[in-house]
Amino acid sequence: MTAAWILIAAPAAAGLAGLLVRRRAAAAWLGYAGPAAALACAVAAATANPRTAVVLADFGTVRVWAALDLAPGACAVAVAAAAVSLLVQLYSAAYLRDDPRYAPFAAQVNLFCAAMLLVVAADDLVLLLIGWEVMGACSYLLIAHYATLPQAPGAAAKAFLVTRFGDVAFVLGVMVLGTAAGTFRISALTAVPEGAAAAAMLLILFGCIGKSAQFPLQIWLPPAMAGPTPVSALIHAATMVAAGAYVLTRLLPVWPPGLLLVVAVVAAVTMVGAGLCALAARDVKGVLAWSTVSQVGFMFAAVAVAAGDSALFHLVSHAAFKGLLFLTAGVVIALAGTDGSLARTRLRPGDSRLVFWAMTIGLAAMAGLPPLGGFYSKEAVLGAAYEAATPAGVVVFWAGTGASILTAAYAARLWLLLFWRGGSGEARPAVPRAESFSLWALTVATVAVGALYYAGPFEVPVLHLDLMALLLLATLGGFAITGDSWWRDRPGRRTGEPVGDRDPARVLGRAREAFAEGLYAERLAAKATVGLAAAASAAATALDVRLVDRTAVEGSARAALAAADGTAAGHRGGLVRYLRLSAAGTLVVAVVAIGVGLWT
Repeated sequence: MTAAWILIAAPAAAGLAGLLVRRRAAAAWLGYAGPAAALACAVAAATANPRTAVVLADFGTVRVWAALDLAPGACAVAVAAAAVSLLVQLYSAAYLRDDPRYAPFAAQVNLFCAAMLLVVAADDLVLLLIGWEVMGACSYLLIAHYATLPQAPGAAAKAFLVTRFGDVAFVLGVMVLGTAAGTFRISALTAVPEGAAAAAMLLILFGCIGKSAQFPLQIWLPPAMAGPTPVSALIHAATMVAAGAYVLTRLLPVWPPGLLLVVAVVAAVTMVGAGLCALAARDVKGVLAWSTVSQVGFMFAAVAVAAGDSALFHLVSHAAFKGLLFLTAGVVIALAGTDGSLARTRLRPGDSRLVFWAMTIGLAAMAGLPPLGGFYSKEAVLGAAYEAATPAGVVVFWAGTGASILTAAYAARLWLLLFWRGGSGEARPAVPRAESFSLWALTVATVAVGALYYAGPFEVPVLHLDLMALLLLATLGGFAITGDSWWRDRPGRRTGEPVGDRDPARVLGRAREAFAEGLYAERLAAKATVGLAAAASAAATALDVRLVDRTAVEGSARAALAAADGTAAGHRGGLVRYLRLSAAGTLVVAVVAIGVGLWT
């Protein structure tokens, strides 16, 4: 019980204390202490699986609980989130060594970690909602860290507004679900009327789509790369972007089975569409951002076939290899001395063996090469879809297979463009020790996480040899697509063409520009927003002119003028008329008085 509360309280307290300090050394130690304590508690909780509940508020028919439940799957996610947060803090101490705003940054990372751990451990929807909202607020601050970078404030605002748009539906869904069930306790949501469950889960799904950057609310994630690279690793790996998928796994018992097809369609469109965008992306972090959207789609796909443990297994596997890829990308960009553009960022494998192998292993895991964790977690998702034998399972299976081909294609493209176009031959600076430690730790985790399939907390389908072969063929097919394009554009094949212009994304042909721009989703969203704003403005103007001005203001003025005219006309009647009216009035008063007297 104590470990469960310390899991959240330690990074929260370290974050709040960090907001008060200004010395860099104190901020750094607080930054390490919070997630380190949380990691220790998560590991301890993995053997005890503690549960605790205290009533926070009693509204008669509905109670709100301060309830935590660290089941085995939740403990695994908590370990991943705390570990990635700790490694991000270590990496950031070196990465932001010259940043005057490092102290608040470290504090915000701790608060972000505490909020995610609250989402993971909460057994009450209201408590979960608190962590959900704090996480969104911290993401805004972290993405906007580089205040002098022109695109950073806009990217932070976009992330905040788009996710808040989804969160409105999320809050409504929580209220509908808790009211219909008579409780907000997640473990007690067993008897929910089907209609209320359907309405609530569709609303919650929309909120999770926003938080996890799934179609059609994926537009906030690629611009969020304006934040520091450690922020990208934190948001994309095991925390905010994965939170939506995690919440859906917790609420799987409430889902009406017929509505899971909606989740399958969202996952299918996201996996394939984001994979195509990653294949066409023009910079290192852009490829990784779109890959995150696609890989989280695999988690949603597992939810669509009611395979919650398969979703959590891929979440943990993704946390390892995506955290590794983003942190390695930061080192690659620093060593190359560029802005991350694929046209200019290039290294030789010998420039830094650690960076080369960290990126290679991370990309291989993401592509799904055995025996790395990504292979087992993807096979678990596809195996669950295969065994489901439902319309949602069919959609997920074939979309997942296509997305696996695309993953291998864009992973190979990134690897070739970074390391095999020839470097400048210039001496490269040594990788700082803190950054090196983070890369080594995540490399080991990426290699070892596959063991969770055999000795982990997840109940996943038994390995299918035919599916393993299919997944391996899909991965090799993706490599072949990229390799063939690379071979056709090899040096000397096209006279006068610089080596650096070779790009396997040419296989997309004329559609390459559209995919590189995310299928113009941002432009469409901007036009839609402007159109809605214009329509709302026109409606408000019409309401103001027709109802307020013409009816209320002008109508009341006309009524006042008419009353004035009637009053003035009454005063122009002369003495005889006044006497007649006075006599009539006196007579009426007398009659009323006599009548009242007789009645009483």
